[in-house]
Amino acid sequence: MKVLADLLRPNSLDDIVGQEHLIGKDKVLTNLVKNKHLFSMIFYGKPGIGKTSIAYALSKESGIRSKFLNATSSKKEDFEAALEEAKFYGDYILVIDEIHRMNKDKQDILLPYIENGTIILIGLTTSNPYHKINPALRSRCQIFELHELKVEDIVKVLKKACEYLEGIDAPLDVLTYIASLSGGDVRWAINTLEVAYYSCDHHLTMEKIKSINAKPVFFHDKNEDGYYDVLSALQKSIRGSDVDATIHYLARLIEAEDLDSIYRRLSVIFYEDIGLANPGIGPRLLAAINASERVGLPEARIPLSYIAIEMALSPKSNSAILAIDEALNDLHKGNTGNVPIHLKNGNPAYLYPHNYKNDWVKQEYLPENLKNIKYYKAKDNLVEKNLNKVYKEMKGEK
Repeated sequence: MKVLADLLRPNSLDDIVGQEHLIGKDKVLTNLVKNKHLFSMIFYGKPGIGKTSIAYALSKESGIRSKFLNATSSKKEDFEAALEEAKFYGDYILVIDEIHRMNKDKQDILLPYIENGTIILIGLTTSNPYHKINPALRSRCQIFELHELKVEDIVKVLKKACEYLEGIDAPLDVLTYIASLSGGDVRWAINTLEVAYYSCDHHLTMEKIKSINAKPVFFHDKNEDGYYDVLSALQKSIRGSDVDATIHYLARLIEAEDLDSIYRRLSVIFYEDIGLANPGIGPRLLAAINASERVGLPEARIPLSYIAIEMALSPKSNSAILAIDEALNDLHKGNTGNVPIHLKNGNPAYLYPHNYKNDWVKQEYLPENLKNIKYYKAKDNLVEKNLNKVYKEMKGEK
């Protein structure tokens, strides 16, 4: 028996809800289908927001023979068979779910087949492809980020799902409640609707949904951007050294069980907002992330709370991000210049600092037109003050 989510699989891009930045009049995916010319591509985004559905719609609407495989469950023989089949048919779409879980060797196997057009690869991943996917494979694919679905998008899908459930009584407020609970995961919303239908005599009420899933509603606000607002609020609370607000927003993210987002955001916060004011937190943050990965939820809440409290109470400095952003701005303005001759590889004029007192010798490192520029400007905290003191002593200054 097919589950409801499978019955709702779209046959065309017109059936997809959300993702208006990719689908619709004059949008990239719609135009690719219209012009009957698909390229290898990678879709990434949170679970349940339409990656597989879009891949399914593209394969159906293009009329090209396709094969769906999963990097974790499909065997090596499955991939080999798909590639052999692709050679026979000429035009062939190979969809690989969780492509970030393929090791580098397996990813490399695909390269010549993508290069010569034997396959059109559609990779699906919940992870950032710029971190998790082999650069050689990544460079041969167009990369598209899918956005989290809005509550009204999910309600549209749930209304359509009701057409498959005979005799269902599902008021709009109940469907909206299920959509709000989903955290943007349309698959979860459909599955919840189906469970409710068969367990509640076809008559759905708010109380019955709560009895099935008591997960609190807290992510979505009126603008439907609540999830990202919580992540933003966590960073701003740590930056503002409000430890109680930090724990509040961390708790909301832990309740959503989205550990990857917590890890990424805490890592950004350390480098962006704490940085050189307390560099020792970096290794402790990595240790907390490692511990959280090892123990999993619910115990992961303990090391995450520990490190979040320490980060909130820590002194702060954004000197690192200010320095690199100023340097990047210079590059974008064309303020570059040639590398000094004595710094070029193998040049005998280079002075090796370790041959000199305090492992320092005066020589110019910046291009001529930037020789007096100062990107790094120390903040007034103990660590950066001490670093500057050591730096001056190294140069023999008082």
